[in-house]
Amino acid sequence: MRTSLEVADVFRAAGPAYRATHAGHLSLHQLKIMSAVEHCRTAALGGHVEACTDCGHWRIAYNSCRNRHCPKCQGAAARTWLAAREADLLPVGYFHVVFTLPAEIGAIAFHNKALLYDLLFKTASETMLTIAADPKHLGARIGITAVLHSWGSALTHHPHIHMIVPGGGLSPDGERWVAARPAFLLPVRVLGALFRRLFLFRLIALHDAGRLAFFGATAALAERRAFLRHLSPVRKKRWVVYAKPPFAGPEAVLAYLARYTHRVAISNRRLLRFDGAGVTFRYKDYRRSGADRQQVMTLTADEFIRRFLMHDLPRGFHRIRHYGLLAGATRKAHLARARQLLGVALPDANEAPAEPPDARPPCPCCGGHMIIIEVFERRYQPRAPPAAVSAPGSPAS
Repeated sequence: MRTSLEVADVFRAAGPAYRATHAGHLSLHQLKIMSAVEHCRTAALGGHVEACTDCGHWRIAYNSCRNRHCPKCQGAAARTWLAAREADLLPVGYFHVVFTLPAEIGAIAFHNKALLYDLLFKTASETMLTIAADPKHLGARIGITAVLHSWGSALTHHPHIHMIVPGGGLSPDGERWVAARPAFLLPVRVLGALFRRLFLFRLIALHDAGRLAFFGATAALAERRAFLRHLSPVRKKRWVVYAKPPFAGPEAVLAYLARYTHRVAISNRRLLRFDGAGVTFRYKDYRRSGADRQQVMTLTADEFIRRFLMHDLPRGFHRIRHYGLLAGATRKAHLARARQLLGVALPDANEAPAEPPDARPPCPCCGGHMIIIEVFERRYQPRAPPAAVSAPGSPAS
């Protein structure tokens, strides 16, 4: 059901002025994102006419833009992705672990997204796999599903990695399932210290290789001494690694993944008002607790669009990645071995794959099945209101 206000409404009303004001400063990628969001599910992208096979009710459905930054296009993508992931779940507790970059590093990452987001993935996953494999801690090879978020609740730039990790792993020889303690996976202070060391070492190596770009307020950091001085405070501070208690069963894991894997910087349901000049939306202030955590913020339309576009991902960048037991071609073999050691029945290899769920909403009048009776191209409308559709097998009217 369409909410009363969407990000697309803001882009359609304020986007032309924003593009004119910032001409020459917006990348082609950002311009394509704006266009996709503005035109999503409108006649500009074409569509089709659906009719109910039971009562003949019909409706027009416009095509989605399928841009991964669009708030309206992520629901179907999430459902498809989750259907594939459901078969990977093991009957163990799952932990939620978060790795966050300090603000001083985030400022550098903003102008070096592809390099530093990739480095964030690599160092966070290596940290988890290394500490988990240490016999002093878990002594096992674990599996990780990691998701990148680049935003805070107020649309600020705040790069961090969310991980879903099974509570245990395979022993080094693959002969045992090593279970984690019920409410404890790995020590977060140890994780934070290794994460900091690995990330800073590789970040300095990137700078020495001349692979980092610096603009505006960070331009002076191109000089090595200034760069090292900038990093000096973060060498001493604690880097935040947060581990939540395990989820209550596989269903809770899937519910969490549905909320996080395909999320964009802001969802339409958080928008409250738009008067042409300012956009008002809900956000969480994590410095507060209880009911005070939910706050309301108003930004100018120009600033709202700027913050939204800050979170454009580099072209071809994978924001969902799998490591350890869940990585690549070895995933199926590792999961089969884990299920065997856990005493879980293996899925029948001869069983036919489940039919993909019908993404088309049912008939709003009778709940019947909707079928496509006409397709129309981009920037066109249906030829005419279609005649009532008879149910299959019934005489034509």
